[in-house]
Amino acid sequence: MGEKRRKNRGEAADRFDRENENGEYENEQRKKQKKQIENKGEILPSMIKNKEKRSEVHAKLKHQKKLDKRKKIKARDAAEKRALELGEEPPPKSVPRTIENTREFDETVCKPDDEERGPAFISELLSVIPNAHYYKRGTYDLKKIVEYANKKDFTSIIVVHTNRREPDALLIIGLPDGPTAHFKLSKLLLRKDIKNHGNPTSHKPELVLNNFTTRLGHRIGRLIQTLFPQDPNFRGRRVVTFHNQRDFIFFRHHRYIFESKESKQNDAESKKAKDAKAEKASQEKVLARLQECGPRFTLKLISLQNGTFDTKGGEYEWVHKPEMDTSRRRFFL
Repeated sequence: MGEKRRKNRGEAADRFDRENENGEYENEQRKKQKKQIENKGEILPSMIKNKEKRSEVHAKLKHQKKLDKRKKIKARDAAEKRALELGEEPPPKSVPRTIENTREFDETVCKPDDEERGPAFISELLSVIPNAHYYKRGTYDLKKIVEYANKKDFTSIIVVHTNRREPDALLIIGLPDGPTAHFKLSKLLLRKDIKNHGNPTSHKPELVLNNFTTRLGHRIGRLIQTLFPQDPNFRGRRVVTFHNQRDFIFFRHHRYIFESKESKQNDAESKKAKDAKAEKASQEKVLARLQECGPRFTLKLISLQNGTFDTKGGEYEWVHKPEMDTSRRRFFL
């Protein structure tokens, strides 16, 4: 107990010394400022101890500031008139320094020339999914939207969630009875940002699902299948791919074309038959070329809910939790 008290007393004493040092430093600075003002011959109201005299000096200084301000305005107006008479450009107006225009830089501030990636991403999704329609949600409740879509015989609903003008999540609702899948969206790359991109046609695309092997994976794969018609137009040569790798679903959209090239090879049998004379046989080799149309993004399943969207009474089939990631070799899709 004795040692602790001594220690506490020592800390309090050190703190007291530091405060005294800071106070002395501030007093010295104030004295220096007063000396500088006295050397210039100026008298501040704060230097006067008499209250009446101090208020009188303060009123004089305030009146003098108003006069100086009027003189500056008159001089500026005269300079503008003179410039207009001579046909010259008037002097630039000085911008007052305020708290608003000197605020600290913030990356999240939206500028007028900033592009919103949400609408651009939605328009490209509409070009990928046939027979898709876009409706602005506004303030409508999602349950009412589901009821409206069921009455209009829609097969699915996709809700795009944006954060700071960046799409960061997708909600896919299968109609009329679900399920509802919530995905995290990342690494979005729009069509214009893809080098040598192609432009998709209006043909119904082919769908490729890779590596959806578990029961949960089959469930997600069937939900994705409901977004696309089951009768693709092969003449359009469009293909949409959802590739699952380590529970990350990579989305790609391509156009393909098959090319045949001739490759000349030596026939071994003709060599043996004609001794040293080789006979060149031409064979056709078929090559496939791909051109990406975009967009390009990655999905990560967060939850799968049985039925349509319901945050209160909904039954969740699967929810990803951090404690589930016990091994790097454990996957769920």
